[in-house]
Amino acid sequence: MSAFVGKYADELIKTAKYIATPGKGILAADESTETIGKRFASINVENTESNRQAYRQLLFTSPGSYPCLSGVILFEETLYQKTSDGKPFVDVLMENGVIPGIKVDKGLVDLAGTNGETTAQGVDSLGARCQEYYKAGARFAKWRAFFNIGATEPSELSIQDNVKGLARYAIICQENGLVPIVEPEVLTRGSHDIKKCAEVTERVLAAMYKALNDHHVLLEGTLLKPNMVTPGTDSPKVAPEVVAEYTVTALRRTVPPAVPGVVFLSGIQREEQATLNLNAMNKLDVLKPWTLTFSFGGALQQSALKAWAGKTENVAKAQAKFLIRCKANSDATLGKYTGGASGNLAASESLGEIIGYRY
Repeated sequence: MSAFVGKYADELIKTAKYIATPGKGILAADESTETIGKRFASINVENTESNRQAYRQLLFTSPGSYPCLSGVILFEETLYQKTSDGKPFVDVLMENGVIPGIKVDKGLVDLAGTNGETTAQGVDSLGARCQEYYKAGARFAKWRAFFNIGATEPSELSIQDNVKGLARYAIICQENGLVPIVEPEVLTRGSHDIKKCAEVTERVLAAMYKALNDHHVLLEGTLLKPNMVTPGTDSPKVAPEVVAEYTVTALRRTVPPAVPGVVFLSGIQREEQATLNLNAMNKLDVLKPWTLTFSFGGALQQSALKAWAGKTENVAKAQAKFLIRCKANSDATLGKYTGGASGNLAASESLGEIIGYRY
């Protein structure tokens, strides 16, 4: 462990453990201005700051959702925004037991020497930015790396570059008081089967935890945000129980028990699909030394986004849709979801299908 993490160690461990509370999960509301613009375009809403503020307020003040949430990941703009009556979003969340987090990577650039693979940027200014985010109330952060599955991908160059970037990000965050969520996402596009996804996921996770160890990251003060192990988008679907078995096996082979929680991303999965897969994992009768919960964006928001459609008179209706997804995923973290929360078109669609694959 880095000597500079020492003064924050207890706080980091406490925060990570709280976020991983069974029955709770994370709302990923950290879409960049460009990405949320695509989502707004799908409902014919103009991408203005006032509309972004109104939509985030709808989510953050949704009655009944707080018991289902332990954290919310914010975009930098949102971290400093307020409700329509002047209360900072950060204060609204903290007063209701929800920890604010912040997306800190600065997006992707091409990784030279590879076949279209990428690396995330933003580490150069990260220390100073983390200090400011901490002052603003953020207590955890997120940095995402992407890995393609192809004939020769992911390349070893891509894996090593990206996991070292995640490790550098993680230790910088911890030295400035923020719990790092490490997010090595193996992308689902392609015709590969679930076994190929499992093999790549295990290879990426093993490399990442080696890098985290090399950088003296305090694992007890981190969270993992991985993909679920699924077939490629052009391959036949499999049952949630199959996804659960392959995913949990991959985690058991690679993720140290010191890590308090695994907070899955939903990617381009449909709302109900992501929930059923998470539920199946928690029902699986094998040793799982970490909490398995969610850090969903589209899989929590799509029904609410369509119900809202940018109209003030639709806020209550949209919040009701959002609450349904929050409760469904809360139940899924306990293996108690029985299905049936998908009785609408939006729950059977993904944001990826509606706006195009966001990566």
